[in-house]
Amino acid sequence: MIFRNVPNKPLSLNLGGELVSLSRPLVMGILNVTPDSFYAGSRTPAPEQIEARVRQIVDEGADIIDIGAYSSRPQADDIAPDEEMRRLASGLEIIRKLYPQAHVSVDTFRADVASRCVREYGVQMVNDISGGELDPRMFETVADLKVPYILMHMKGTPQTMMQQTHYDHLIAEMLYYFAERIARLESLGVNDIIIDPGFGFSKTLDDNYRLMNRLDEFAHMGRPLLVGISRKSMIYKLLGTSPDESLNGTSVLNTLALLGGAHILRVHDVKEAVETVKIVSKTLQSGD
Repeated sequence: MIFRNVPNKPLSLNLGGELVSLSRPLVMGILNVTPDSFYAGSRTPAPEQIEARVRQIVDEGADIIDIGAYSSRPQADDIAPDEEMRRLASGLEIIRKLYPQAHVSVDTFRADVASRCVREYGVQMVNDISGGELDPRMFETVADLKVPYILMHMKGTPQTMMQQTHYDHLIAEMLYYFAERIARLESLGVNDIIIDPGFGFSKTLDDNYRLMNRLDEFAHMGRPLLVGISRKSMIYKLLGTSPDESLNGTSVLNTLALLGGAHILRVHDVKEAVETVKIVSKTLQSGD
């Protein structure tokens, strides 16, 4: 069942020298500078689209902007590192021009790309969908950069992940995956490690709901927990709809994620997520 005891240990993140408390869950707004993300409404390849989206994310109250230039949807096209960096640079230049002090995360599994974004554009966090599996230099790079690292669970690549959905014991295998990689990161001196169960990545629809039902087991690892379920197929395939019609389902699952111990919600729809955080936080505080 969901509503178990979720740990109440105060956690924080060091974002560019600023200690950010996670006593209130944070909202991370998605900025896709790609032409092929799974949710068409999130694609912003042109400069004027990027600027409008960045302003929307900030105006609606996001705590972090997560910029990505490599679509991780199933069967997405593979793009070269230079093209990924070109796209990211176009978006990061706009962010830094509009909001120089904004907290920014880069969604990439490539160590060199992550390094350039941090060193050249002041990005404060690296979001790696591969958990260090697609670039063996990623863990050492993050340690050298001294930025928080989002460690996500996935098997295979974005092109092959949906052929790798077999688990003998889903939750136990995932907990081992995180424990082993956290130990490696800690040995390198990485202090801020956020865990992301990777909803929709190398998991069946039933796996995703089993994972949501037992989310608190990941919260008990003592690390900030990020959940990204925004408009994903676990919603629209269950309901027989589409990504465009998945906002209500997203809000429901974000509510369950917060009750399960999530510290960060990664979303397309910032305003609705901010409202969800306020309502759930108020409800939980009222029980004290």
